[in-house]
Amino acid sequence: MANCTAIIVGAGRGHRFGGDMPKQYRMLGGEPVLRHALRAFADHPGVTRVVGVIHPDDRELFEAAARGLDIAGHTPGGAERQDSVRNGLDFAASLETGGAPDLVLIHDAARPFVSKRVISNVLTALETAPGAVPALAVADTLKRGADGVVADTVDRTDLYRVQTPQGFRFDDILKAHGAAKGEALTDDAAVAEAAGLSVALVPGDEANFKITTGDDLMRAETLLTAGETRTGFGFDVHRFEDGDSCRICGIDIPFTQKLKGHSDADVGLHALTDAILGASGDGDIGQHFPPTDPQWRGAESHIFLAHAAEIVRAKGAQIINVDVTVICEAPKVGPHRATMAARIAEILEIDSERVNVKATTTEKLGFTGRGEGIAAQAVATLRFSPFTGI
Repeated sequence: MANCTAIIVGAGRGHRFGGDMPKQYRMLGGEPVLRHALRAFADHPGVTRVVGVIHPDDRELFEAAARGLDIAGHTPGGAERQDSVRNGLDFAASLETGGAPDLVLIHDAARPFVSKRVISNVLTALETAPGAVPALAVADTLKRGADGVVADTVDRTDLYRVQTPQGFRFDDILKAHGAAKGEALTDDAAVAEAAGLSVALVPGDEANFKITTGDDLMRAETLLTAGETRTGFGFDVHRFEDGDSCRICGIDIPFTQKLKGHSDADVGLHALTDAILGASGDGDIGQHFPPTDPQWRGAESHIFLAHAAEIVRAKGAQIINVDVTVICEAPKVGPHRATMAARIAEILEIDSERVNVKATTTEKLGFTGRGEGIAAQAVATLRFSPFTGI
């Protein structure tokens, strides 16, 4: 497979958008706009490495937006977009120990809804063409204006609206950018054209629009919430055995016993993993990590939960909320709830405000009431948007 680097260009200040916060760091569905774009490429199997090009003042914002994602690094942008892309190309080349990458995808940070399909379309075209861009045929009638009135009607035949990511063979576009230095070209395809490179057109996506104004962000919020919402439930039980601590929801609580199981027996994370898999329609924890498989003996349960979250992301879905209820007489869960919620949020790579952990007893009834073990139940809510990950 070709070595492909994705460069996410987000060094602009968003003057047309207005406000103090650059548009790529505005919140969209509880996450920065940029994070949506970064994740699309980090999760794509055809992309080897993802790097960012940022304004020097935005380092903390970028690192917060990229936290938990597999991002190779970032580099400062330049005065103009062309300068920023050229900086990104140089940075990408510097990361390769065996030479520059074979291919590069250059994407606008303010296009959060780029889909797996569009990225794949570009990569497929690069198997036979030196460049490729996603595009949509112009459907509206076009008018040329002069002094505030219509001068004439423009023939829209063979006219396209071009999007990103724009893909190229790395060495070709690097040379092209070097030759175009100082020229005012509007996108990387124009840079390639100026160098005599053929650029293929591949199907784009109406949802892959660029957020430029406040109205665009409102439209994006509407689209993000337009998908299907699904809920899954999970339940798990583990008995006690001799030990000195009990692991619940990723946190070790000092106790006179521990939970018995094939893995680390984290009853809370097991229930939550099943809830997420249930909402996603992907079976249960036993199908993915069979208790008869010796490789999972003693395994830490955060592996199971992270796997479920990865399945969700691969489907273009979003974890909206998770809620775990721990059922036991002891140990006391209350003092550890906040830490448990933070750990779950870290594993799932979501905001902690989307996680709730609580505890209850069975009033001394049943096996939990007799102190024989712990039960947990969990609920997970996912949103499957038709505009992401398709």
